[in-house]
Amino acid sequence: MSVVDVLRAAAGLQPKVRASFCWGRCVRGTYAPSDQAKEITRSRSFTMPSRVLARFSADGVSANAVDIDGCSLRGFSFRLGSGDQLSDIVTQSVPVHFARTLDQMLAFLQARMPGPDGKPDMARVEAFSAANPETLRQASYLAANPPPASLAYTTYWGVHAFPATNARGETRFIKFKVAPVGDERRPSEHAATAKSTGLLRDLDSRIAARDVRFSVMALLDRPGDPVMDVTIRWPDEDGREAVRLGTIVITGTEPNGACEASVFNPANLAEGIGHPPDEIFAARRDAYAISQTERR
Repeated sequence: MSVVDVLRAAAGLQPKVRASFCWGRCVRGTYAPSDQAKEITRSRSFTMPSRVLARFSADGVSANAVDIDGCSLRGFSFRLGSGDQLSDIVTQSVPVHFARTLDQMLAFLQARMPGPDGKPDMARVEAFSAANPETLRQASYLAANPPPASLAYTTYWGVHAFPATNARGETRFIKFKVAPVGDERRPSEHAATAKSTGLLRDLDSRIAARDVRFSVMALLDRPGDPVMDVTIRWPDEDGREAVRLGTIVITGTEPNGACEASVFNPANLAEGIGHPPDEIFAARRDAYAISQTERR
């Protein structure tokens, strides 16, 4: 059984449905690089202006949800570049993953598999968590840092460490952080609006108002930073140096089929951004390809 099958089974999803982040909204936009982007990477997908295809998503939330409890994981996947210089970046609203290795990820999901009554065996879940405390870090972060009610004002992270090479041939690890532009100006206003209208209508209204902009940031590594374990953050990650690679502006919506036909596979990275070395990235890369094939 593949990790895609286990994800669906643990969530009670039907075949051909997305294994995670099954609800989503396909959108389009533009990307404008900053003057600093070339200092970090020579990837043309980050150093040249381009159109953007993107998908906002939420895990375990209905498309028509109105009451937002803030406990659902959000996703933002986007494609930058053109021609053979395309990069797919997959980010989420928590800066860590829930498992360190593929085996641990499968065991985590299997421990939560529904029983005959349609519910997981909580004693089994608690036993697994006690033996694997690092698998609680994602849920703990989300509980302590619930995202804003609006998808448009959520901060998203790439949990992996990507080797980035600039034009001088210098390589260092970076982590992606995608932060809403102007989020600090109207936090109470946008939260109240989203709670009254629901995730989908809130996002649509903000796109129509040209009110959805994100800074694509690169968090820069320091000597000794862990790059193999996606369940832990880099030390002082929130306060460390970050470089703005560019700005994404969401300009409109697309039929969901546009994102289904053009799956965002994290293995698609234009030269200048390499594949992260951790085991979960390799598993995710393969799972995305399997999931797309099975949904056709």
